[in-house]
Amino acid sequence: MTKQIDEFVKQSLKAGLPEINTGDTVKVSQKYTDKDKEKIQIFEGMVIAKKHNKEMGATITVRKIASGIGVEKIFPIHSPMIAKIEVVKSRKVRRAKLYYIRTAKGKRAQLKLIEKKKPEASK
Repeated sequence: MTKQIDEFVKQSLKAGLPEINTGDTVKVSQKYTDKDKEKIQIFEGMVIAKKHNKEMGATITVRKIASGIGVEKIFPIHSPMIAKIEVVKSRKVRRAKLYYIRTAKGKRAQLKLIEKKKPEASK
């Protein structure tokens, strides 16, 4: 019985997901159905929490500001309703969970960008 469960879990896990860390700005493409059509909606925001790492029930909490109001969504990253996840920016953080961003204002709410190293051209 456990072999069948393990096989099902392996089939359900998504391959090729980017390395997502707390503090990253991500674009999450979520599928939804409108009448008979299947459409994709993009939610772009900062990852403030990541739970269960690479397990079947792994989730990320993404926060964005829409019309001056903070909006948070929790996405199960291995869900078939998630079309793709794209990392836009990476930021330097010193915490695993950034819940303090919810109440932080001004300079306290800013995080430093991480410069990604570009591969050097061989001579």
